[in-house]
Amino acid sequence: MSTYRLRNRTEVKIRAIRPDDGQRLQIAYASLSKESKYRRFLAPKPHLTSADTEYLVNVDGINHVALVAIAAQDPETIVGVARFVRQQDDPELGELAIVVGDELQRQGLGSELLRRLSRRAVSVGVRRLRGTMLAENRPAHRLVRGAAGTGGEIRERPQGYIHEIEVELSIPHDGLELAA
Repeated sequence: MSTYRLRNRTEVKIRAIRPDDGQRLQIAYASLSKESKYRRFLAPKPHLTSADTEYLVNVDGINHVALVAIAAQDPETIVGVARFVRQQDDPELGELAIVVGDELQRQGLGSELLRRLSRRAVSVGVRRLRGTMLAENRPAHRLVRGAAGTGGEIRERPQGYIHEIEVELSIPHDGLELAA
């Protein structure tokens, strides 16, 4: 576990998610705004079910990898999560998801989580990360456009009345480098 200082000088510790993080993850999710929850799942999802939580914390570290950011001053509080799930039909591709607590958004945590997750991806043979976001999710756009500078492409695809953007990032052998 290592410490990272955000732009607002808050310190977080970043580590792999563990099976005993279930309750902490549920509490963290409950503390997100309705908008952040919607942006994470691209649909209304007021709470995590026990099945959701079980899936999200029981990762194998190779095909399903997740990192959590923990408040340094409170080791029981998860303030961010980044994960990828390797695609079975394309083992070099991982489906990406990142969520940062509302109070710490735009402080560099999403970039740091993506940077570390990309290094872990490379170490297990994942060479590309793909994520889908809402077109109006400006913070996520900034994050992936910063990462896309290191290689990747951004494709837009309308989905009915919801406009989503799909991003696929190629990961250099030493991981993505993003501005903090």
